[in-house]
Amino acid sequence: MNLHIDTKTVLVLIGLGHLFTSILIGAYWYGQPKNKLLHLFLLGKCAESVAWLGSALRPEHPSMLYLLIINAMLYIAATCEIMALLSLREELRPRTRRIYYALTALSIVGFALLELFYNKESVRVAYSSIVSTVLLFPVYRMLIQRSATALTRVTGFLYVLVFAMGCLKGASALLTGSRIQVFSPGIYETLMVLSLFLLMIVENSGFVLLLKEKSDQELVRLASYDDLTKTLNRRTFALEANRCLAEHAKRRAPISFVLFDIDHFKVINDTFGHMAGDDVLQDMTSQIQSELDGEALFVRYGGDEFGIMLLGKDEIASDSVVEKIKASLGDAASRGLPASYTISIGVLTIVPDRQTQLNALYSSCDKALYIAKNKGRNYVHRARLDQYLDVRKELSG
Repeated sequence: MNLHIDTKTVLVLIGLGHLFTSILIGAYWYGQPKNKLLHLFLLGKCAESVAWLGSALRPEHPSMLYLLIINAMLYIAATCEIMALLSLREELRPRTRRIYYALTALSIVGFALLELFYNKESVRVAYSSIVSTVLLFPVYRMLIQRSATALTRVTGFLYVLVFAMGCLKGASALLTGSRIQVFSPGIYETLMVLSLFLLMIVENSGFVLLLKEKSDQELVRLASYDDLTKTLNRRTFALEANRCLAEHAKRRAPISFVLFDIDHFKVINDTFGHMAGDDVLQDMTSQIQSELDGEALFVRYGGDEFGIMLLGKDEIASDSVVEKIKASLGDAASRGLPASYTISIGVLTIVPDRQTQLNALYSSCDKALYIAKNKGRNYVHRARLDQYLDVRKELSG
C-alpha cells in the first residue's frame, strides 16, 4: 500500500498550527508580567508560521531571495526555540545567547552562499538538515541530566527522533545527489512531511507542558519553603521529618534533632532595623546550609527559631556538625552585616521507633534550648534520652 500525502496541504496546516499557537500564547501573555521566555517562544512560532506558509505557497520556480527568506525564518525560529528551551531550564547565559545569534547569522550567510555558488536543491536540503541539529544541544541536556523529569526526557527523546528523520532526509539528498521533489509523492517526501508534523506537535505541546511543569514546580516550592530564608516551612518539614523518622525506625538508624534561635535577635531588630534583621536571618541560614549534607532537613519554625533534623547522625557526628555551624557564624562583619550574632542550641539524639513523635523531639529540644540560654547564651545543651521519654509520655497521656 502506497502512502502519499498532499504536501502543500500539510505544510499549510503546519504553518496555521504555528500561527494559532502564536495567537493563543499571545492572548495568554497579554496583560501578564514581562516574560522573556514566552517572548522568545512566541517570536519563534511567528517566524516558523511565516516560513511554512511561505513554503506551501511558493511559486513553481521561486527566486533565490524567496528561498533565502523562507530558510532565514526557519533558522531564526530554531534559534528562538533553542534559547526558549535553555531559558526554561535556566541555562541561557548572555554568552550562550551571543553564540546562537552568531550561529544564526552564519547559517543564513551560508545558505546565501550556497545559492550563489552551488545552487543545488539536494545540497540546500542537506545543509538545512545539518543546521537544524543545533537544537540537539538543549535536547542532550534534557536527556542526560539526573534531575530531569519523565516529561523532560520523553520530550527530549521525541526531539531526537524527529531530527534523526530530518538528518536521514538530508543525508539521502546529499548522497543521491538527485533533485528533491518536495511536492511530489514519494517515500522520502512522506517521511519529511511526517517529521515536520511530528515536530510541530513536539514543539508546541511539549514546550507548553514543560512550561506548565515548571510552573507547578515553582508553586510546590513556594508552598514548601520559607520565602526569606529558603528553608522548609513547618508543614513541609513535618511531612518530610515524619517520613524520615519512619524510615530510620525500620533501619534502627540514629537521628539528631537540633533546635536553635539567635541570641538577642530583638535587640538587632530594634537597633539596626528589621531589614538588618532579615539580612542576619539570610546570612545565618546560608552559612548553616553550607555545613549540612544533602539529607539534612532545615526548617524555619517562625521568627528566628529554626530546627534541623540530621539523618543518620549519632551524638558524636551531630556534635561535630553543631560545632561547625557555630564556627561558621563568626566574623559576620566581613560578610557585610552591621552586627555580629550568636545562636543558642538544644540537641537530642535518638534511635527512633514506631512511637517516636516529632512534637516530642521538638519539646525536648525546646527545653534544652531554654537551658542553653540560661547558661549565658551562645551555648549548646544536649537533652537526655530519659527526658525525651518523659516528654513523649506526657504528650501521649
